[in-house]
Order: sequence, then C-alpha cells, then structure tokens
Amino acid sequence: MSGTPQTLATTSAFEVLGPIMVGPSSSHTAGALRCAQVAASLVDGDVTDVTFTLWNSFAHTYRGHGTDRALVAGILGLDTDDERIRDAFDIAHARGLSYAFDVAGDDGSIHPNTVDIDMKNARGESMQVRGESLGGGKMRISRINGVGVDISGMYSTLFVAHRDLPGVLAALTNLLAYAHVNIAFCRTYRTEQGGQAYSVFETDGAACGEVLPVLKNLDHVDFATFIELPGSASSLSPGVSTPELFDDGAQLLDACRERNMSIGAVMELREHRLIGEERARASMARTLDVMREETSAPLANPTPSLGGFLGGEAQRVATASQTTRLSLLGEVQTAATAKAMAVLERSASMGVIVAAPTAGSSGIVPGCVLALAEHLDASDETIIEALFCAAAIGLNLTTSACVAGAEGGCQAEVGSAAAMAAAALVQMMGGTPEQALHASSLALSNLLGLVCDPVGGLVEVPCQTRNAIGVAAAFSSAQLALSGIASLVPFDEMAKVMLSVGHALPASLRETARGGIAQAPSALSACARCGICA
Repeated sequence: MSGTPQTLATTSAFEVLGPIMVGPSSSHTAGALRCAQVAASLVDGDVTDVTFTLWNSFAHTYRGHGTDRALVAGILGLDTDDERIRDAFDIAHARGLSYAFDVAGDDGSIHPNTVDIDMKNARGESMQVRGESLGGGKMRISRINGVGVDISGMYSTLFVAHRDLPGVLAALTNLLAYAHVNIAFCRTYRTEQGGQAYSVFETDGAACGEVLPVLKNLDHVDFATFIELPGSASSLSPGVSTPELFDDGAQLLDACRERNMSIGAVMELREHRLIGEERARASMARTLDVMREETSAPLANPTPSLGGFLGGEAQRVATASQTTRLSLLGEVQTAATAKAMAVLERSASMGVIVAAPTAGSSGIVPGCVLALAEHLDASDETIIEALFCAAAIGLNLTTSACVAGAEGGCQAEVGSAAAMAAAALVQMMGGTPEQALHASSLALSNLLGLVCDPVGGLVEVPCQTRNAIGVAAAFSSAQLALSGIASLVPFDEMAKVMLSVGHALPASLRETARGGIAQAPSALSACARCGICA
C-alpha cells in the first residue's frame, strides 16, 4: 500500500448496499427507526410513553417519508426490513405504547435530520435522547439527558449510566478485562463532578451474557446495556491495518494494482476480513435476491404509492414500443431505466428494498447492473463483483463526502448512486479500475448541484424520474471512460467538490419540500389532493 495514512473506516459493504429496508427513505425511515431503536435500548425496561420532537428536515417531511411510523416502530423494536412498520401505530396501540409528535421547526446549529426522543418506562423513570440520521440508514446518538455524547452503533457498544465517583470507571474496565472484552474506544460523559455520568465502551464484539448482570450490580451503576446494530464492525479490531481498508480512491487503486484485482474483488476481500467470508456471502446473496425482486415485481404488478403519485410508470417504460426503445435509449438502458423506476415504486408503497446507497436513489445501481447482466448473460459471480465495486465507490463517498439529500441535495443521493453504477458498468465491461474511477468522477460532475425537492416530502416526484436520469448518467459516464475519456478532476477531489456544493445549497433545496419543484403551483395543488400529510 501507499504511505498515505488511513482512518480505517469499518463500514460494511452492506451498509452501503443497504440496509435492506421498508421504504420510502433510508435517512427518514430506516435511519429514524434506528435512532429510536437505540434510544429505547437505553431505557431500563419497556418504554410506555414517548414524545418525538422533530427538527429541520424531519419536521417538514416526517409524514410523507413515514418517519413517524418508523420512529414508533423503532421504539417497538421492529427492524428496518419489517413490513409491519406501516402498521406501527396499530401495533403501538395494541401494546399500550403512548406516543406523540412535536414539530420544533428549524435550527441550523444541529443536524438536518434530528429528533429528540423523550421516553418513560412503567416505573415513571424518564430519559431524553437526541438522535441524528446521517443518511443511508446510519445514525448517531448525540445527547442523553442533556449531556453531549457520540454513539454511532458502528461497534458493539456498552452503555453504562453511573455516578461520577472515584473507582467506578476502573471497576467497569476491570470487569470487561476479566470477561475478555477488547475495548476499542472508551469515553465518559458527565453532568458535573460527582453527578450523573455515562460511559460508552465501543468493543470488538458483544460480551457474554454474564457480563451485564454483574455490571448492573456494581456499586453506583444505575443501568447498563449493549447496543449492536446491523452493520456494526463487531469482528474487526480497529487499528488493524490491512490493504483492503482504504479511505479514498487513490488508496483503492493502490490496492487494486498491488493485488492485481478489480475494485469489486478488493472490496469483497475487504468485506471477508471485516465480517467473515460466510457472513459476507450470505449477506450478498440476500441483497441480490431483494434487488431482483424489487426490480421485477412492480413491472408485473404495479402498486400505487403512499401519495398516489406513482404506480405503473416503470411498466410503461418497460413495454414501450420497439421503435422508441431502439431509437432513443436502446434495449439495455431502457431495461435499466424501467428496473430503476420499479424500485422507486416499490419503495414508495412501503415495500422492501435495498438502499443503494439511499432509498431515494435505490433504483440506479440494481437497474444498471441487472440490465447489463441480462444483456451479457453474466454469472452471479460477475454480478456480485460488480455490486461490490459499486459498494467500494459508495463507501468512499459515504466517508469522505455525504449521501444524504438533507445534507447534500439530490446530487448526494442520485449523484452518488450514478457514480457507483458507472464504476460497476465499467468493471462488467472489462474496464480497468482507473477507468471505473474516471466514470464515477464523470457521473458526479454531470449531476453536480442537483437539488433535493420532493413534492410533499414524499419520495415519489421527482425522485423516480431522477433515478432514470441517474441511470443515463451512469451509462454515458461508463461509455466515456471506456472510450478513453478521463475526468480532469480525480474522483477524490470530485467527492470533496460535491460535498462543498451540497453544503452551499440552501436548506430549502435539501429535502425540506420548501423549494424547487415542491413549491411549483401544480405540485402544491397535487399535495392538497393527496391528504397523506394532513
């Protein structure tokens, strides 16, 4: 490897090609659910009463994105791919969970997707947790009972509430040492000297079942729990330097050259070392199964979306006249476009999809990869390697830029997905890793500045047709790169450019439904008839 330092990001490929989730939004549905899921795990006993205070993008679009149902589902303990999310309110009523929503509005000092979760258990004990949805289903807990913390769920995490007294932290670390739990990071937060304190231990795997009861019985410990979300790097020790752990495109290319491997093969090897070969293969097999289902089922049986704006568009593209298909997009790109649009229809009707890297852009990668695979009669091994290639590009964009529309606009969602798909197409066509990164950079540059302006806050219009444009950008960028046309701006620089442009976009154009197409008279009139956000 090159001498460039690495931060050793440990995000799994299946958090880039994932999570597998119920739509319509990875940040506003899956990420919100995980915020609530982790918050509930910090309460001693079941939550009986909860109030969600919504900020910024969450405040403006929570009904249209299904954020309200997802938050309740997270408190109930449902997973991101549980189709009962759509029935979360009914389930909460049956279980006796009381819930309420408070719209706080805008605060530019906090993350665009922020929720404060006030909970009570059966004993009347209360806890307030602030969660932030970071995009692509990832989340962070940033405050507990007014104390600033940082809990991402990326590692198996032990959370301990205790008094701030001498010897307590030493007792905690000694107990973990005796239980053979390796501590990756440890942070303690406190309200004041001698007051309430919270210690957060990020570990290389959850401890055995005997640890928690012993922890809870320690003097001055009030509560303890383990947090482990899907995608956490519980099997990789942070600080272990391997060539497959790369931070940027330059290091990725170094790994490809040194091992004489494609981008996809390097990423697959990295995933094997991260979560284990057996688990990686099983995860990719499920991802591919869901992708095949999400790209095909709506073509055969269209389902109306939540807002009623979608339903059958993908089928019409797939069955367009032969003259239209051959004269304009061609057979392969027509198929890719139809498949991509089908995924958005499935997502918008709260069906199960793969976020790739987000729900709003989830159709582009599977649409492109599966359409070309059908044309080439490619094997599953070729498809899987192409998907790993897409994941490698998405990983870099996730860690060095952003993929959330609320942070970077639609360029961060559709632009990132187009970059991922472009690289995968190049690899499937026998291109080099360098050509794949050129294609990714070209795709990003050609969608630079694309705003996120969902009508009514629904992931329907213009999201579905934006996925079609993302497919076009991926195909054209791949063909340019394979023709020997290089991007003047390298991939790593282009990622930083995209991030800076995203931050320069006004909040009205970053997933708040307060600008762009969302404010057109026809769109507002359609929203008035929809009724879902009433």
